[in-house]
Amino acid sequence: IPRTLNRQGAGRARQDWVNRAFLRREIDQPQAKTFDQGLDFIRRNCQCDRWFLQMETFDPHEPFFTQRTYKDLYPHDYAGPHFDWPYYREVTESRDQVQHCRYEYAALLSMCDAHLGDVLDLMDELNLWDDTMLIVWTDHGFMLGENGYWAKVWLPYFEEIAHTPFFVWDPRCRAAGERRSSLVQPSIDLGPTLLEFFGLAPTTEMLGQPLGETVATDQPVRDACLFGAFGKHVNITDGRYVYMRAPPEDDNGPLHHYTLMPTHMTKMFSASELGANELADPFTFTKGCRTLKIAADAPSLSRWGTRLYDLENDPAQQTPLTDPNEEGRLVEHLVRLMRACDAPPEQFERLGLSGKG
Repeated sequence: IPRTLNRQGAGRARQDWVNRAFLRREIDQPQAKTFDQGLDFIRRNCQCDRWFLQMETFDPHEPFFTQRTYKDLYPHDYAGPHFDWPYYREVTESRDQVQHCRYEYAALLSMCDAHLGDVLDLMDELNLWDDTMLIVWTDHGFMLGENGYWAKVWLPYFEEIAHTPFFVWDPRCRAAGERRSSLVQPSIDLGPTLLEFFGLAPTTEMLGQPLGETVATDQPVRDACLFGAFGKHVNITDGRYVYMRAPPEDDNGPLHHYTLMPTHMTKMFSASELGANELADPFTFTKGCRTLKIAADAPSLSRWGTRLYDLENDPAQQTPLTDPNEEGRLVEHLVRLMRACDAPPEQFERLGLSGKG
C-alpha cells in the first residue's frame, strides 16, 4: 500500500488496493462494464416497444479512481501522498491536497461523461430520439472541501449534497438546451413521470408528480420539497430558501427504526436492539403491513443547530439567517409535508413541532 491520505481504516485501504490491481484497464472497471451491458441491451431491444432500462454505475463515487487518460485532462503539480478517498470529516489537509483530490474527482467525472456520451452516440446511430425518453440523474452530491467539509451524510444537507443534476429528454415535446425553474424532486417524481410516459397511472401511495408538462412548459408541480436523512436535520426548500430543522435540545430523540430488514449499513442489528422491538401499526405506504419499531440512537445535531439560508443572496450558504417570518412560513410547509409522508408522531416531538399544523 503506497503512502496515502486515505483514512478509511487499514482493512478498507488494503482491500481497495487489492481491487485496483485487477482494474488496470478502463474496460475492467465496473462503470465501463455496466455501460457496455447497457449498450448491448439497447442494441438488442431498440426495435421493440415499451422497453425500460436503468443503468446505475455508482460513479462518480469515492474512491475517485480512474485511468491515466482521464487524469491527464487535469495536469497539475502535486508531490504529496496518494489522496483520492477523503474521510467523512472536516478538512485538515493542505490546499494542494484538497485541490489534488478535486482533480481526481474531475477525472472520474470525465470518465462518466465519456461513457454517457457512448449512450448518446448510440441513440444517434439507432435514431432513438423520436420515441425514447432519456433521464440523467444522481441521488446525491459530495462536499469537496466547501465550507471546510468532506463528503456527505454526517453533516447538514448543503446545496452541494442536496441539489443534484437532473436532465430530461422527452420526445413528446422535444425541448432541448433549456432550463426549467419549477421546483421538482426527482427521487419521488421519477416514478410518476415514467408511468405517465408509458400511459400508466401512479399508485395511490406515490407522492411525486409527473413532470411531462414541467419539461415541456415549466409548469409548476409543487411549492416546497421535503428532504433529509435518518436521524439528521429535516429540511424544506421552496427553491429560494432552505430551512434545516434540528432538535431544539442536545438529545436527538425520540427516534426509531421502522423496518422489516433489520440491518445497518455494514452490520446486522444486534440481539439487544432486536430484543426491545415492537410491532408498529401500518403506515399509509406499507400496504397494510406492520413493521418492527426499534429504538435508535443518533448523534446530537447541536453543533449545527437549526439553520435558514437564502440561496438567492447566499448561494454558498455562508451566513445563516435569523428571520422568524420566513422560518414560520417554512415550518408550515415542513409540518404539512411531514404529515403527507405519514411521519411517525415522535418525529414531530424530536424536532419540537406540534404536528397538527
